[in-house]
Amino acid sequence: MLYPMPLVLLRHFQGELQRMRYWALVLGLSLPLSLSFAFGQDAEGCKDSPLIQRMPGSTLSTCDHKEFDSVEMPVGKNADGDPVTKNIEGEVWSWSFTNREGLSDVQVYRNFLNALQKAPWTIDFQSPNGQITAHKGADYIFMDNMNAGFYYQTIVHLKEMQQEVVADAATMDNAIKQNGHVAVYGIHFNTGKADILPDSESTLNEIVKLMQQDAALQLRIEGHTDNQGNAGANQALSEKRAQSVVAWLTAHGVPAARLTVKGFGQTKPVADNSTEDGRAKNRRVELARQ
Repeated sequence: MLYPMPLVLLRHFQGELQRMRYWALVLGLSLPLSLSFAFGQDAEGCKDSPLIQRMPGSTLSTCDHKEFDSVEMPVGKNADGDPVTKNIEGEVWSWSFTNREGLSDVQVYRNFLNALQKAPWTIDFQSPNGQITAHKGADYIFMDNMNAGFYYQTIVHLKEMQQEVVADAATMDNAIKQNGHVAVYGIHFNTGKADILPDSESTLNEIVKLMQQDAALQLRIEGHTDNQGNAGANQALSEKRAQSVVAWLTAHGVPAARLTVKGFGQTKPVADNSTEDGRAKNRRVELARQ
């Protein structure tokens, strides 16, 4: 998870502060103001989520924001009653809160469960040990380690990662010379289709440049998929996507005689298909020297 201060450290800090206060009273001393109110003020720069309020009287201890990340959340239970998790990807906000004194674990847990149900959010997972996962539209919320003293809150707004790094002609040329092939991840297609999306143009132009710089280079354009769906359909889709790339390249000046096509479907994974990150790596176009 994305929490700057783990729960065990936060509890340790609170315990040390309480002991300091105790001995200060015994010895007739006073703590510095910054320590006395360390758990009474929100962390600088941190703001509440607009989707759900905090437990009244709690303080915001830490916060974090990521433009894009993957968060593993429990989203259900299997036949044995054990949590089933899923990686939820998108823009991520996370917070940790310290509760006011006098609360119980049950009180904190039920407050958030009731609030989410009334909103109404769809409850995907709930556990009396202090975890709730819920979603509404494109937003997921995960409440974790809820207890009388502390709780964590994570919100993910579903969205695709913006591709900002593109393999240039020089990088592709070096990889082909060293390995005989290179995986290209800047060529995108609609799900289940072979239509090339407009944001692929910069990467395709780099392939054109690569071919122009080395007139003797001949390439096999290879299509690869993840293992989702039917293997036969994935094989056909991978070949059609490779053909689409060849069609684009020939339309932009690359002689057809220098290009061939091969679809491998899901047969050559380079990463774990059980995770979204792995599947994204397996969905690729490769350039192989002939």
